[in-house]
Amino acid sequence: MNTLRIERLTREAFVPFGDVIELDGARHYPINEGTTERFHDLARVDVTTRDGRPLINVFRAQPRAWPIEIAMMERHPLGSQAFVPLSDAPYLIVVAPAGELDPTKLRAFSTHGWQGVNYAKGVWHHPLLALGRVSDFVVIDRGGEGPNCDEAPLPQPWRLERESFEMLAD
Repeated sequence: MNTLRIERLTREAFVPFGDVIELDGARHYPINEGTTERFHDLARVDVTTRDGRPLINVFRAQPRAWPIEIAMMERHPLGSQAFVPLSDAPYLIVVAPAGELDPTKLRAFSTHGWQGVNYAKGVWHHPLLALGRVSDFVVIDRGGEGPNCDEAPLPQPWRLERESFEMLAD
């Protein structure tokens, strides 16, 4: 079984797959007579293909046990899909570029703090990989007619190891 190295999630590293949703470095300004700080335009929500409309959901993810096996991937060909965590618990992200699924191009990222992600339309990703505790996420994706989720098994599973994750904390 192949082992996938876990990287720190940064805006620069995630560009091929979508947006990192975080406050650090975001454009912001005061509103509401100075009582609120607005962090503006954090992700490109893209859901209008075939008369789609935005959906706002809450997903509750169960924590995964180490080592984590990656045996399938999914994508949403008609719209982006954003995940905004409702806690500061780290979670993992596994992605591959849009187009034909190429397992040799899988990448794994670890979040820190309140980082969210917005997967671009068609980007392959693994379902939620919560760590340590049950974790809730606000999810913004496409509603409307027609299916918007393709799933594909990997020809051979990949593995995420705790040691790779723990090295990021050092």
